[in-house]
Amino acid sequence: MESGYKIFWTPNALEELEQTIDYLQNNFTDKEIRKLVHKIESSIEIISQNPFIFPVSESKDVHKAIILQFNTMYYRVNDCNVEILSFFSNRQSPQKRKI
Repeated sequence: MESGYKIFWTPNALEELEQTIDYLQNNFTDKEIRKLVHKIESSIEIISQNPFIFPVSESKDVHKAIILQFNTMYYRVNDCNVEILSFFSNRQSPQKRKI
């Protein structure tokens, strides 16, 4: 697996991802967690090869990739790097988004 762009997770995005996994562990089965992890990994691979494939969000220069139905990943492209800013649970109010 060769990546064109390096992927970096912000502390905020990692915290949101951890909260999502905690929620799934408490309310769903391991199957749902594996499905989410697989989708994240495949989305990261796509982004590393072509970071402009996903649409720009409401925030200028921030792209959004829908990860399954209930999560959206927001990221920004800087030179040869991709910075994941948020792993947002769509069950929340959009006002809680930290981008």
